Amino acid sequence: MLPASDLPAPLGTDPEGRPYVVRAHELGMSFRTTNERQQTLKGTIAGALRRQKTGRTVNALGGVDFSVAKGSVYGVIGRNGAGKSTLFRLVAGILTPTSGQVAVYGHVTPLLSLGVGFNRELTGRENILLGGLASGLDPQQIVEQYHNILTFADLGEAIHSPMRTYSSGMFARLGFALAVHLDPDILLIDEALSAGDAKFKQRTTDKIAELAESDVTFLLVSHGLEIVRQMADRCLWLEAGLVRSEGPADEVVDAYLANDGVAPVATTAMADL
Repeated sequence: MLPASDLPAPLGTDPEGRPYVVRAHELGMSFRTTNERQQTLKGTIAGALRRQKTGRTVNALGGVDFSVAKGSVYGVIGRNGAGKSTLFRLVAGILTPTSGQVAVYGHVTPLLSLGVGFNRELTGRENILLGGLASGLDPQQIVEQYHNILTFADLGEAIHSPMRTYSSGMFARLGFALAVHLDPDILLIDEALSAGDAKFKQRTTDKIAELAESDVTFLLVSHGLEIVRQMADRCLWLEAGLVRSEGPADEVVDAYLANDGVAPVATTAMADL
């Protein structure tokens, strides 16, 4: 992540006057893959001395530009392999871009996939402590938030069981509950809203709206297009690592659906659940 002075233009504000807290310019990410061929015993012996390698470059992202305003919800959509998770890992600082720039202003809390960072052999209760410490909270802060996390996750006695016994929905409950109580500035959510029952999904959307009102910024990846339409202010549509469209969330989601030959559904659908 680069300081504002390294970006090609000032940080600026969105049309509503909110400062941008994430800016990407010509952001690119390539990976070099290598395949080793050792198909016969003779080849295996020869390969011990000289490996036969073939490789290719995979362009996961190519020249992506976008800006995210403070206190907004920003959606990222696209098919599997479009580059969504790579984009999030670049924003989180987990990966370093091979080209372009990304600047982030504030503390980023990545919930990149359900249960990331959890130790499955530990109980849910122990993972709350582990996750809090890993995120930089001191023990007193974790104690202060512990009851709120338990209440939000609503796992009952399962909180005392090893997380290897949890379903994906239970992982979602605890992962999201922990993330939103870590005092984040910017929260990256990758498909966390796709798991869990309808009651939990409503609880998460309500919490996101509440935190956005207090200037927490959300970047949301989801295949649940109506969740993005309902919650996001703006949306980025990625296709094969390139920007297909960027703009108001409802317009981008409608264009995405139209591209797949699917008629848009009523925007009130989620509110009626």
